[in-house]
Amino acid sequence: MLSQKARYALRALVELARASGDQLTSGELATRADAPRKFLEAILLELSRNGVIVSRRGKFGGYTLSRAAAEISFAEVIRIVDGPLALAPCVSPRLGFRKCDDCEDLATCALREALLRARDATAEVLEGYTLADAAASGGGEVLRSAS
Repeated sequence: MLSQKARYALRALVELARASGDQLTSGELATRADAPRKFLEAILLELSRNGVIVSRRGKFGGYTLSRAAAEISFAEVIRIVDGPLALAPCVSPRLGFRKCDDCEDLATCALREALLRARDATAEVLEGYTLADAAASGGGEVLRSAS
């Protein structure tokens, strides 16, 4: 399940994509993303540390995307904020792969094939959907109604 933290992150990033290179302050982003400012500031710091956004301090400071919105996928953001897309650690190819605590053998696990398919389908959609796609389609409203 997508966390509220990931929803706020995606909403804020979609607003930055809509800003077309203009800087937005944390206050502006909090208002546009309908997110608590202090909580969003912590999220923005995490996104900045992971190279998704650039922050500039000072009177004329603010946030911008670090690269084109079309180059930032929903999957990248969700992995930064929430961790692996996989429903179980045994099907996570990138982050945190390990055998489940209650699993005797990966090769004979009755659940693993379905979980692999779900992970692959989820990753395909989220890797292929970018901030530019969401900004163009009004995707921020979809995230708001899902919360």
